[in-house]
Amino acid sequence: MTDALKRLSDEGVAIWLDDLSRKRITSGNLAELIDQQHVVGVTTNPSIFQKAISSGDGYEQQLTDLATRKVTVDEAIRMITTADVRDAADILRPVFDATDGQDGRVSIEVDPRLAHHTAATVAEAKQLAWLVDRPNTLIKIPATKAGLPAITEVIGKGISVNVTLIFSLERYREVMDAYLAGLEKAKAAGLDLSLIHSVASFFVSRVDTEIDKRLDALGTDEAKALKGKAALANARLAYEAYEEVFSSDRWAALDRAQANKQRPLWASTGVKDPAYKDTLYVVDLVAPGTVNTMPEATLDATADHGQITGNTIAGTYEQARADLDAVAKLGISYDDVVQLLEDEGVEKFEASWIDLLNSTEAELKRLAPSEG
Repeated sequence: MTDALKRLSDEGVAIWLDDLSRKRITSGNLAELIDQQHVVGVTTNPSIFQKAISSGDGYEQQLTDLATRKVTVDEAIRMITTADVRDAADILRPVFDATDGQDGRVSIEVDPRLAHHTAATVAEAKQLAWLVDRPNTLIKIPATKAGLPAITEVIGKGISVNVTLIFSLERYREVMDAYLAGLEKAKAAGLDLSLIHSVASFFVSRVDTEIDKRLDALGTDEAKALKGKAALANARLAYEAYEEVFSSDRWAALDRAQANKQRPLWASTGVKDPAYKDTLYVVDLVAPGTVNTMPEATLDATADHGQITGNTIAGTYEQARADLDAVAKLGISYDDVVQLLEDEGVEKFEASWIDLLNSTEAELKRLAPSEG
């Protein structure tokens, strides 16, 4: 079952799992995926934690203790989520050591309500890094306009970052610029650049979902022929931008100081349209130096029937540009789509966080000891 995943790894794609729960940790499932399915990292987000904690599996004792201590709901959530991330980081520590810090990493996100507040995002990132206290953590910061200077500031303090919610090629270039600026600050401060890592989470499937909806509304044969092409084209052109930036003179100076490239991470790789093959956003985005974070269903599908045929990004840039140009010629605005997706992405994570706050608050009340 793992041949396809091994081939994917051999092509230079780091396989990360886009899910985390206490049950996955305590049952030995995460260790098993690392051992048998070539999983070398884990990503979390507010929606993943909301689903895990709301299921209640494995959290009752800690929630009871927190209720007894009368902690606030915000503190309770941070205690619960950082405990899971810390335990997952410990399970992945051998991978981290074996890859010189490249992989074996677990991501945890700043409070999504801070997405448009630079200083608060920086303060939260520092707090999370301190709370988890593991070298193989990545702090997730959204690639909003306010997030960009926060990325520079946090990297400049030597904290490794997973930049999330990237949809547009222009914003991706700004993210890479923010990373390089952060490395330059860290270098000026005398920090060891070899210890600072980053990935840039470029979202894939949601681009097709939104553009396909607009193509369907047009309903022409020309529009239908473009369905399922925009997301791959967008991601492939992101990889072209990555190759360009990390072969620049600016990068060369940081490279000499032992800095690490910020790897592109393909996020949102579960297929939303059942008409498409369930491994589409894995097998068609194979290139060295990338990360693919997969929901378990996509991981299983790739293991079972994924056709890994080598690098599927090299040589695609001209066609990718042609596909996005064809979509634009039909009157579908790329800028409008990517801004909508960024706004929706922040809103969805914020809504999940508020759901998590509400369900956790209800549990704390239920488990609180009676007075007297």
